[in-house]
Amino acid sequence: MKRIHRAGLAATAIAGLAVVTITVNVQAAQPGGSAVSPVAAARANAAQLGIGDGSDLVVRDVVVDGDGSSHVRFDRTYQGLPVVGGDVVVHQDKAGKTRSATGGVGKLALSVKPAVSAASAAAATKQKSAKQQLVVFVTNAGQSKLAYKVVSEGRQANGEPTGTETYVDAQNGKVLDSWTTVNDDLGSGTGLYVGTVGLDTTKSGTSWTMVDPVRGGNATYNAGTLFSDADNVWGTGSNSNAQTAGVDAHYGIAKTWDYYKNVHGRNGIANDGKGAKSYVHDGAYVNASWSDSCFCMKYGDGDPSQGIGPLVELDIAGHEMSHGVTSRTAGLRYSGESGGLNESTSDIFGTAVEWYAANSQDTPDYVLGEEIFTDYNPATNYIRRLDKPSLDGASADSWSKSVGRLNVHYSSGVGNHFFYLLSEGSGAKTINGIAYNSPAANGVTVTGIGLSKAEKIWYRALTTYMTSRTDYHGARTATLNAATDLYGASSAERAAVDKAWVGLNVLP
Repeated sequence: MKRIHRAGLAATAIAGLAVVTITVNVQAAQPGGSAVSPVAAARANAAQLGIGDGSDLVVRDVVVDGDGSSHVRFDRTYQGLPVVGGDVVVHQDKAGKTRSATGGVGKLALSVKPAVSAASAAAATKQKSAKQQLVVFVTNAGQSKLAYKVVSEGRQANGEPTGTETYVDAQNGKVLDSWTTVNDDLGSGTGLYVGTVGLDTTKSGTSWTMVDPVRGGNATYNAGTLFSDADNVWGTGSNSNAQTAGVDAHYGIAKTWDYYKNVHGRNGIANDGKGAKSYVHDGAYVNASWSDSCFCMKYGDGDPSQGIGPLVELDIAGHEMSHGVTSRTAGLRYSGESGGLNESTSDIFGTAVEWYAANSQDTPDYVLGEEIFTDYNPATNYIRRLDKPSLDGASADSWSKSVGRLNVHYSSGVGNHFFYLLSEGSGAKTINGIAYNSPAANGVTVTGIGLSKAEKIWYRALTTYMTSRTDYHGARTATLNAATDLYGASSAERAAVDKAWVGLNVLP
């Protein structure tokens, strides 16, 4: 999650197209019983486009639209090695004829015999307890190199989870790229921020546990111990009761699950119906994080000396779990502009989860993390805000050539600002008591289309058109395609998407 802002303090750290999503490991059949297999057709189309053949491509998922069009997402291999950054989506009509492809790399021709040992590669990263794997790594410039993927996990001095994924050239031992792998980012219960809410729990003997039987077994833990209770009434609203923060986390994961299922038709974070774990009271640090390796969220307890409580607020929960959704779909690389898109995707859907929940104790807004501050003032105290990201002193309001060199929590401002402009438009307005004044570049005025349409456009762009190396200009194309699919090529919604990107200096 990272990135805390507090005033006066330094920063720390054709319309209505029906869409059916099918997650597959084998070839899928078309709606209506057509004999055309989207996966088989996509393999053939990929070969014709020069981006792989049947033996090189591994299906990650398939999206089949209501009109029979399909979008097949593949991971790429080369002589048995994973090609990191070689993922591709093949788009085709109902007859299996290719329309286009997103991402991918062309024909590969490189030696898979390393000149550097795995141990030497790990030493080059200066990471302890690292795991190494030989891969083909595609750089952001599109170069394909034999490399070692070196992964390490651990804790910082303050107990905060940390993890690093580094790619080392297997021929010369030089570090090619590196990024973090820890994305910082009915009973009843009374939480710190959500008030008294209903919780789905599981009876175990004579007591109850914080395991959600309705949503894939989502489970919430007090540090490393599963929460249990004798009367199924959890928390007191006070931070002195350990269950209280657990109520917020358990409620947050439930609302995030419901949001993705009811708004986007997604069955859990990985779209496989399986729940995730939440760990509260993970340590005395000001952060929250998602980790793919444990398929879990970890929440720090904040810092009372800074006036910051546990980071279990609803939009933070939605933010962290959305990192998991991104990893199972576009897999946006956590560096450069794609890393900014990864973070902004979590900010966007964390915000959308808050609006979906409509909890009276946490009024929906376009500001993230404002509830964690003891001195509640969403105009000045927050983690990030979407209407004018630069108000935090570091985030980017619009695109420039230097955006990709920013920390991903700051380059995310471009995507966050896009979502606000598309939802609410440019200029000054007050929403739920908070005054916003969103600027737009290039002299344009943007008229919003509403959050409900904006969130659907971003989700379809993420799951259907973005790939691991998508940048902001690629996101422009992806969202225009998504708006065309959902609302039509001549729709006001597509025109608004176009104008919003112009207002961010992301031009055709």
